[in-house]
Amino acid sequence: MYSLLLVIIYVAFISLGLPDSLIGSAWPVMQQDLNVPVSYAGFITMTIAAGTIVSSFFSDKLTKKLGTSLVTLFSVLTTAIALFGFSFSHSFWALILWAIPYGLGAGAVDAALNNYVALHYNSRHMNWLHCFWGVGAAISPYIMSYYLTAGEAWNNGYRTVGILQLILTVILFISLPLWKQHRTVVETSETPTKGLSLKDVFRLRGIWFILIAFLGYSAVEQTTGLWASTFLVETRNVAPDVAAQFASYFFLGITFGRFLSGIIANRFGDRQLIRMGIGILTVGALLILIPAETTIFALVGLIIVGLGCAPIYPSIIHSTPANFGKENSQSVIGIQMAAAYVGTTFMPPLFGFLASAISIQLYPFYLLLFAFLLFFCTEKLNRTLKKAA
Repeated sequence: MYSLLLVIIYVAFISLGLPDSLIGSAWPVMQQDLNVPVSYAGFITMTIAAGTIVSSFFSDKLTKKLGTSLVTLFSVLTTAIALFGFSFSHSFWALILWAIPYGLGAGAVDAALNNYVALHYNSRHMNWLHCFWGVGAAISPYIMSYYLTAGEAWNNGYRTVGILQLILTVILFISLPLWKQHRTVVETSETPTKGLSLKDVFRLRGIWFILIAFLGYSAVEQTTGLWASTFLVETRNVAPDVAAQFASYFFLGITFGRFLSGIIANRFGDRQLIRMGIGILTVGALLILIPAETTIFALVGLIIVGLGCAPIYPSIIHSTPANFGKENSQSVIGIQMAAAYVGTTFMPPLFGFLASAISIQLYPFYLLLFAFLLFFCTEKLNRTLKKAA
């Protein structure tokens, strides 16, 4: 039962990643089809992000009332319905409407599953599960490109991913008894308290350090991926096709890095993995900073930043029960997810504003700033908890 449930959770993490890269891969065609400015993609992604932030805040109450299995089931179903809504939409405002359940479903399942894994599985599985999220995020652009290359509408790509989500919904429904038979703990007793209010969460010792750290990590990951190609083209004279290729290698670095992190996770532990990750991504950002005529430093630096990012997010999540107590972990992880989505939503556009107002050359400095903030906050949290103990 233990192994079969773990397989279900791995499949669920793939499904988490599937919708995340659809808009980016389809938008050039969607934008022309909908006859809207290129920048309007931001309104869709921000609507989705707003939904994820809201559902993350309330994931604790939902999970305690319904249990992780039902929250996962209904969230994936909600996301599937939203994807079908996208597939039948032919106006921008219809996409905005369907983006609301899209985000609400994604945020709830993300927080619920991450907490369940943090409570019941070791750090190795947390890293590998997030590696499988990367697999899902990598698959969907290929699905979309298949239809676009064949000259078919972008709607078909969304419909196919929606079908995959529906199949997963059926699998989750069939697997409901497995969650209750999980030998570690019965689901109804996994969160024995009523949970914390938002006010109580914000009063936890060290909570603000971890929330700022989450925001900082998301700022590094999303800014690196979004602005890498532009930086390489404008400052290193890299050909656009090569720049796009190496920007994608950043995400491959994260996926491969999480696979490697899973191998060593149980040996080093969450705190050491976080320190190692910050150190590696700092080296990568410094390589990008080198103003050499050769482009090798910047190109390799992007891959190294991806490898450094790899263990940080899953390790922070997995350490939550140890840092703030198992009885508080669902409440805390929901707020952590919200902080991450805030960083994802607002920090990359902030860099875009700075790049336009000052220079795109700020790119590696911006990454280093948030790497330092991430290091400062995680170390400050460690000292705070050690002092309290």
